[in-house]
Amino acid sequence: MTRQETLVQTPTDDVLRALHPDCPDWQRLGPTPRDAAIRAMAEAQRMQEEERTAAWSGGFNRRTFLTGGLGVGVAALGAQLVTSRVSYAAADELDTGTLVVVFLRGGMDGLSMLVPAADPDLVKERPNIGVRKGLIDIDSGRTFGLHPAMAPLAPLIAQGKVAAIPAVSTPDLSRSHFQAQDCLERGSSTTLSTGWLDRVLTASGPGTTFRSVAIGGTTPRSLTGAAMPIAMHDLGSIKLNVDKTETKATTAALQALYTGLDHPIAKQTKLAIGALGTVARITAADTAAAAASPGTAVQYPSGNFAAALRDLALLIKGGAGVRVACIDVGGWDTHTGMGNVDSGDMQAHLGDLAKALAAFTADLGSDLLDRTTVVTMSEFGRRVEENASGGTDHGHGGAVLVLGGGVNGGVHGQWKGLAHRTTYGDVLGSNDYRDVLTEVVSKRLDLSTGKLKHVFPGWRPKRLGIMA
Repeated sequence: MTRQETLVQTPTDDVLRALHPDCPDWQRLGPTPRDAAIRAMAEAQRMQEEERTAAWSGGFNRRTFLTGGLGVGVAALGAQLVTSRVSYAAADELDTGTLVVVFLRGGMDGLSMLVPAADPDLVKERPNIGVRKGLIDIDSGRTFGLHPAMAPLAPLIAQGKVAAIPAVSTPDLSRSHFQAQDCLERGSSTTLSTGWLDRVLTASGPGTTFRSVAIGGTTPRSLTGAAMPIAMHDLGSIKLNVDKTETKATTAALQALYTGLDHPIAKQTKLAIGALGTVARITAADTAAAAASPGTAVQYPSGNFAAALRDLALLIKGGAGVRVACIDVGGWDTHTGMGNVDSGDMQAHLGDLAKALAAFTADLGSDLLDRTTVVTMSEFGRRVEENASGGTDHGHGGAVLVLGGGVNGGVHGQWKGLAHRTTYGDVLGSNDYRDVLTEVVSKRLDLSTGKLKHVFPGWRPKRLGIMA
């Protein structure tokens, strides 16, 4: 049952605050052996985080491009094209489709999204926030159902295009958002200097200028490395910072300036100008289509996530050659006010997620959707027991959704039930996230076993049956 634990001040309380200053987890730690272990673990995590922050910092500072010259609206665009060491190919070369990685930052509660409704411990440990009615069938009525707020995905589920995996874990039991995200985005708990998606891009070979994009303004750690992506706030931010009447003249001047130069910057400037042209072509075509057939465009819900998906759909439909796309969604650190079926933060967040994904898949249409696979992930799940604030605290095993082309619908992986928990009262992680990602990447991007071993070094993947 829920109880308010007594606050016990110790020197490591400062450590927990440092890990997450706004997180109330440290306030709930009592004088139990379990909580003492968490405190000790936090001290070790703090020291490791300092080392990892220093190791990563070098990858996020290349943010200028021909200062005062080209004036591209997204500084990261030019920097990444200029400093990238990868080669580029035509849009139709190695066209294996698109992998979309949606990172739900904050620690999404897997037990709210993918609900083991018949488990007696769910009722016992979550008397106020447990979801037990109106579930969306994804498991043929056996063990699991999706939260009712995810009803917009029901048509995709009926088509067998949505898979779910419970109890997905990382190799450690970190309560730190940074450390857990760091582990997932490296693809390892070791000191690898590149992100797992960067290694995927290296293994998959050349592509277009837009072969990897991060929409939202920042580059995730998973894309850090040699194959730098285009990071943009939105499509509208990729432009020349000049008056519209001067765009053609400025572009021509830049092309003339670098024509004939035997220097890497000449090629990369050409690519940058090409990227600007691609975006201009795609957005102009979208505007023309809307004018020709008013009221026929797919209506996206409001919000940054939906807007990012709309921009991504434009790139995919416009033939930009997107191979990997990353979008972050925040707000999943639900220590308070989670609610249940009809109200609360989880109902709102899961509803927004489902509505945006449903619009995105409808916008792509059946042919492009068959060549697009979306995977959602989060740094960790939440504790099984609800807390005194109507929420849950940091846990371990979470849940993953995979939807779109090539997906084998239903629930996959091992599930041992809530009676089998970690020492700290978390969902036991029985499915490694690398098994999930390896299977998705192998199918979507057609990577061989030999290439995949470089994506997750030292890992021997186990097939879960997620992809058909």
